[in-house]
Amino acid sequence: MTSRLSRLAVALVATAGATLGVTVANPAPASAAMTICYNTSQAGAYAGTANQAASIWNNATVNLTLSANCGSNLRIYQITGGGSYAVRTSLGNGRVYIDTQQAAQYSPLRIMTHEIGHILGLPDNYNGNCAILMSGGSAGTSCTNPYPSTAEANRVSSLFAGTFSATERSTDRSADIFRDSWPAALTTVG
Repeated sequence: MTSRLSRLAVALVATAGATLGVTVANPAPASAAMTICYNTSQAGAYAGTANQAASIWNNATVNLTLSANCGSNLRIYQITGGGSYAVRTSLGNGRVYIDTQQAAQYSPLRIMTHEIGHILGLPDNYNGNCAILMSGGSAGTSCTNPYPSTAEANRVSSLFAGTFSATERSTDRSADIFRDSWPAALTTVG
């Protein structure tokens, strides 16, 4: 009787949602998601920013969960000078470096979410469109959008579900260094 009532309740909610134009998703079970453990012990002032960026990716994607300080698939470092960048050693593994000088010019959360995007398999896209997270610094210092586009989030979800075709996988370089998506910090001559 209880399971029948549960099924009935789910059916009613789905029908009501459809009537109102709301899509009710049936997410994959939590056990199906890959966990990427990130470590913020060297992130300095950007540890909280890393947690916010992880939350953004967790909310935007399926098939993966970024979890703080449970291991070291992803290590996050605070540096000064040299630019922010990511080193992906394999899908879901690598290091992110956040440059304090660039973070003073650009949104630190956008930088962090962008660089984690590289670890999750996304390449740079220098199109200058603020709505595209992987456009990085080409969107200018006024762009503070830290959210991946639907296409970017879907690509990451697909990568972690293993649903890309052989052709799509062959164009993905698993181990790479992603530099120069954030223009050099401005210096003043005085």
